[in-house]
Amino acid sequence: MSEKEPKKTMANEEELALDDGRRVKVLSPGMMVFKRFIRNRLAIVGICTLIFMFVFSFIGGLVSPYRQDQVFYKVDNANKEYASAIINSDYRFTAVEGEVLTPMTRATFNGQVKSSGADETVFTADGVTYTAKKIDDGFYILSAGKTLGTVAQLGKIVDINLEPDTELTDEARKAVQQALRNGEGSFTADGVSYTLTRGVGKNYTLSSMVEVGMVSMLNFDPHDPSYTGLVSGYEFRKACETAMHRGETTAVADGITYTLDVQDENNAVVLDAGGKEIAGISNIIVNPVNNGIFLTADYRAAVSEAISERRTAFDYINSEGVPEHHTIQMRGSNYIVFTQQQTYLIDMYSPPSAAHPLGTDDHGMDVLTRLMYGGRISLMVGFIVMILENIIGIIIGGVSGYFGGWVDTLLMRFVDLFNSIPYYPMMIIAGAIMDSFEVDPYIRLYMMMAIMGIMGWTGVARVVRGQILSLREQDFMVATEATGIPVSRRIFRHLVPNVMPLLIVQATMGLGSIILAEATLSFLGLGIKYPLASWGSIINSSSNIYVMTNCWYLWIPAGLLIVLTVLGFNFVGDGLRDAFDPKMKR
Repeated sequence: MSEKEPKKTMANEEELALDDGRRVKVLSPGMMVFKRFIRNRLAIVGICTLIFMFVFSFIGGLVSPYRQDQVFYKVDNANKEYASAIINSDYRFTAVEGEVLTPMTRATFNGQVKSSGADETVFTADGVTYTAKKIDDGFYILSAGKTLGTVAQLGKIVDINLEPDTELTDEARKAVQQALRNGEGSFTADGVSYTLTRGVGKNYTLSSMVEVGMVSMLNFDPHDPSYTGLVSGYEFRKACETAMHRGETTAVADGITYTLDVQDENNAVVLDAGGKEIAGISNIIVNPVNNGIFLTADYRAAVSEAISERRTAFDYINSEGVPEHHTIQMRGSNYIVFTQQQTYLIDMYSPPSAAHPLGTDDHGMDVLTRLMYGGRISLMVGFIVMILENIIGIIIGGVSGYFGGWVDTLLMRFVDLFNSIPYYPMMIIAGAIMDSFEVDPYIRLYMMMAIMGIMGWTGVARVVRGQILSLREQDFMVATEATGIPVSRRIFRHLVPNVMPLLIVQATMGLGSIILAEATLSFLGLGIKYPLASWGSIINSSSNIYVMTNCWYLWIPAGLLIVLTVLGFNFVGDGLRDAFDPKMKR
């Protein structure tokens, strides 16, 4: 009989060789545990559930056409601010081309001329003498003095000293003497206005007045952008407003005649010879809200008319012939004009559709994609925190259980100290601190996992300590001590592996608790922050009563994923516990 040939026993049973594959059932504990595990139907359901969750989270995010932080927009009509208007109560200054009206000139005019109401007022600003000639209420022509020389009066003798390259006609010289005798500060000669400004004693400064600008309460609005240069010109404004205040229907500027359609003392429309509207004149200033919008004169006129008639809405036909409805609201002294405008809006709370199977959230992001990426975070947090807890717990528990005595007492009191710290209050405080320092979302994720791991290792340490206390007295440990194996090798090579089956079961069942803890913190707004997502932070949107009652697709799927994942880990943990327990009846 050869060595490989099986032997027959007295009971006519076949004796198997040591290397026979049929002895695996007897010699392989791993295969025995595996077969016990797969007999548990709930464990298989748990494994299938977890496989689906991992595929959904880690592979689903790769095949999704969207990013987790991609915001979607929709085109819709919204009632937005279009223009603002105010009834003008301040003077508007227009300077002659080449002249400058300084801020000091404007301020002096408002301080002296505006309150005086005189037909002609002389004032000085920045060392220049100005004359404000009143044409009508709210309309003045400004002239500035050009120094011609000095005048000294000695009794009846008048001595006029002119500046170089300056001449004065005989009629003007006589007018200077007559003005001094009459005590006048201004006079006209040869069609030119002059002023005498008194200095020290009977010395005067002689100046000729040159027109430098106009001051008005009315506003000019071009009908078309091509008319902006014309309408802003001094001669055009002066001619139109002068004719308007005189009650005339025509105005001549730069040799061109314009027609005025005067509606009242504060409103008029300027037309060219062909009857085309060029500009609108009004005491109501209408400006666009955005710089990219041009308001035509007829639109400004429509707003002014509505405000003058104290209406809260008006209809306007735009340049394309489309009727528009505008509403007016008053804010303080301003009038805000609203209209329906086509605009891009964030597609928030969009219901499920072909493009977004689970709709969009309050940030306009695809909920399904957020669930995929959120699963990565939730599962990653669970595994990393569990690994960190086991590393710390195995080291502390292994050292404590092996050495015993004062080492065990000291380490167990350290464990008791950690157990006395309330878990959730500490996590809430840590989250609030990170909020106050505005910690980066990715750094916040790592810090949260580290804190959860440091706060949750005590249960693992107690389990490892208890198991090692019973194992260290067994014969195989006496043999390791007798052979001189180092202490660290005795603990982590011979004791800890005997505890691993129990740790695997405990870790599997504890993963669900960690995922729930992370979901709870994120739901409270103290966990994962935007742009990252977790299942708990997604459910956080249900704190809004509108979302809770109308947007089931935002919180129910995330809740179901958490429930299924926790159940899957619990089923797998129960199956491993039963498979590793040799006392379980099969």
